[in-house]
Amino acid sequence: MTIALAREVLTVESEGLLAVRDRLGEEFVRAVDIIMACPSRLVVTGIGKSGLVGQKIVATLNSTGTPSFFLHPVEAMHGDLGMLAPTDVVLALSYSGETAELNRLLGSLRERGVSIIALCGVADSTLSRQAVVTLDVAIPREACPLGLAPTTSTTATLAMGDALAVALLNRKKFRAEDFRRNHPGGSLGERLKVAVGEVMLTGESVPSVPVTVTMQAAVAELNRKNLGAVFVTSGAGLLRGIVTDGDIRRMLSTGKSLGEVTLAEAMTSNPVAIADTLMAADALSLMQRHEITVLAVVGAQGRLIGILHLHDLLGKGEFRFLI
Repeated sequence: MTIALAREVLTVESEGLLAVRDRLGEEFVRAVDIIMACPSRLVVTGIGKSGLVGQKIVATLNSTGTPSFFLHPVEAMHGDLGMLAPTDVVLALSYSGETAELNRLLGSLRERGVSIIALCGVADSTLSRQAVVTLDVAIPREACPLGLAPTTSTTATLAMGDALAVALLNRKKFRAEDFRRNHPGGSLGERLKVAVGEVMLTGESVPSVPVTVTMQAAVAELNRKNLGAVFVTSGAGLLRGIVTDGDIRRMLSTGKSLGEVTLAEAMTSNPVAIADTLMAADALSLMQRHEITVLAVVGAQGRLIGILHLHDLLGKGEFRFLI
């Protein structure tokens, strides 16, 4: 009985995958074209089982050459929308297309001019109507005998994510050498054995302003670089402080305007920083200890020379602070 039931589950799920395969069409090509044209990142979002599948899709995309991260829909509505750039593309996962937490996010995404690709099993759904293209993952039936637990539908969604990742790596001419570069040693521990200076962003990629500029100028730089923070420096380039998305939101919630506060008043002085000669593992430890996602990288005499973001460090949308 047990073996027969297991075989039935696998049969139902394989039938679901074949149904999704047989319906593939030009919408898949269009989705790949949209992602290929994206100059920044692919942002995957979903909640519940779809969210868990989305995190695995992110891991696959990152390891095969498509920079991606996972955005939780609820956290997005409470500040993490600041991580999005108008040039990003969002891959939204919901089998029903009517997940309330996800659909509340759609209006904000459209206001930002972000292109939405839906992975959905219902063509005439809220999510599908808001998307520029929908990848149909509808399945004949769930493997769950009650028809309640997402089983075949999550398998189909995951498989569609794999199909996207493989199509993209083929378009990008991603090689085995590139894959090995993303998997040194095949573990996170090996990845963290490099120096901070090898993984940090430098030059024009670093969000920074001198302490003498206005708050408006600082916010403009923060938005332009889109890393969730802007560093404040002295005339000699020494690190003086940091202003984050959260700092701006908290200031505005008090009723103050940008013109009423100086940069020196708004910034957090002496922010957490790390030397470029230390290891990436040290940077991760600092981020975990202080519950932050960006680190200033300093050189001799405390000069700002780079920035390290959690997503660049891990290359994945998965991280939890251990308290």
